Amino acid sequence: MEPLASQVADELSENAEQTRSAIEKFFDHFSLPKLVSAAILLVICIICIKIILRATEKMLKSSKLDKSCHAFIRSSIKIVLVFLAIMLLAGTLGVDTSSLLAILSVAGLAVSLSIQDSLSNLASAVVLLTTHPFGDFIEVGGKSGTVRQIGVFHTQIATPDNQLVYLPNSQITSAQITNVTGNALRRIEIVVQASYDAAPDTVKEALVRAAQHPRRVDFEPVFARLSGYGDSAISYTLRLWTAGCDYWDVYYDVLENISREFSRSNIEMTYPHINVHMGS
Repeated sequence: MEPLASQVADELSENAEQTRSAIEKFFDHFSLPKLVSAAILLVICIICIKIILRATEKMLKSSKLDKSCHAFIRSSIKIVLVFLAIMLLAGTLGVDTSSLLAILSVAGLAVSLSIQDSLSNLASAVVLLTTHPFGDFIEVGGKSGTVRQIGVFHTQIATPDNQLVYLPNSQITSAQITNVTGNALRRIEIVVQASYDAAPDTVKEALVRAAQHPRRVDFEPVFARLSGYGDSAISYTLRLWTAGCDYWDVYYDVLENISREFSRSNIEMTYPHINVHMGS
């Protein structure tokens, strides 16, 4: 055990000496003129970065790119500019940039192995921004809402009750995406139950009257048909078309119209029940 402990101590001492020597060599490059030059260069770099970012912001506002792409582009440009500024400052201070790049490459490899999920989200962000496979309102990963922003690692979605949900980009690209607002028109489908005592023609006529909404699309016919026989009721399916922006208003109005039309026509909307017949 003693030889092993002595060997470990010697290695630690040698590593400490090498580290101290490297630090001394590093600080030997510094001098007052270099520090002044680096300080001036730092101020210039900060000013240039701000100017370039403001110019980029103006170009993005005047461009036809989707707004969800703006944050990603700004972040990417800022990272590149900061990296270039660091390399310029290192060169001004006399630091060997080739050695710095080698160190950064090794460190980048180690970091990339530890943040694989984040890199996957970054790659997915590029895919989402280039393909843009959805519209404003989507359903993905069990969540639905309006896409607010596509970030570097997450996509921000505002739900109908005004909650902000951050979904990882890799989860979105690997999941099924339903584009709710992809088309101008949407079809409303309502299934109702009516009693066996009601004549099918009477029920269908009541459904057609309930579907006469002022915001219904006229060139698409109303579909009202018997669609199934249940244990205690008959199922009827009503379909009509409307604009996507009017979908929910028309949907709820038609539901209320069905209740009124069934009452006027004395049509019973039954619920699950069992009729028991007893003999004498």
